[in-house]
Amino acid sequence: MIRAGRAIVRGAGSLLLPALLCLPALLLSTTAQAGPTGEPEPELRARLAQAIKESDGFDDRYAAEVWFADMSGRMQRFVPKAIPDTARRLEFLRLVHAEAAKAKLSPELVLAVINVESGFDRLAISKSGAFGYMQIMPFWLQEIGQGGDNLFQARTNLRMGCTILRFYLDKEHNNYKRALARYNGSYGRADYSFLVLHLLNKRWSPS
Repeated sequence: MIRAGRAIVRGAGSLLLPALLCLPALLLSTTAQAGPTGEPEPELRARLAQAIKESDGFDDRYAAEVWFADMSGRMQRFVPKAIPDTARRLEFLRLVHAEAAKAKLSPELVLAVINVESGFDRLAISKSGAFGYMQIMPFWLQEIGQGGDNLFQARTNLRMGCTILRFYLDKEHNNYKRALARYNGSYGRADYSFLVLHLLNKRWSPS
């Protein structure tokens, strides 16, 4: 279960300990692709196409600025080499906040996914050919991209990644373990989901 202000994972049972024991190795492992590797589902294709066209904004600028300061400090502490320049880090966080809000996701969850998928490397490419922060497969761009879109562009990558993740959360009725496994292409295995949820709770969730 995830709740505002603090993330809580319940019902992990005995599966959590083995996953956490493997945490160091998992953090160093090769990233995997987001979303399905086969033909995109029509409903998801339509949702992505709509998301790409929409603009972003903040409902509460003061709250967002407080969040920026908190998350920027966490990035500087936990992933200091990822985006060391303060201005660029804040711009990145602005995009994360906006795209997460658009997809009705916790921005902290998005940060945890990025942490695992790419280590905040905008130019990351996995062995399977997934690109960027949220490790999006190129066929998504071919399916619903617009002229000039680039998966190494932060806004495009985050918008697609957030929309895909929201789609799987809806499909799995907000079961985070199953939705995250679908996002990563590891459905039926627990390691990836537990790693994301562990980092969400221990690293990215507000105190």
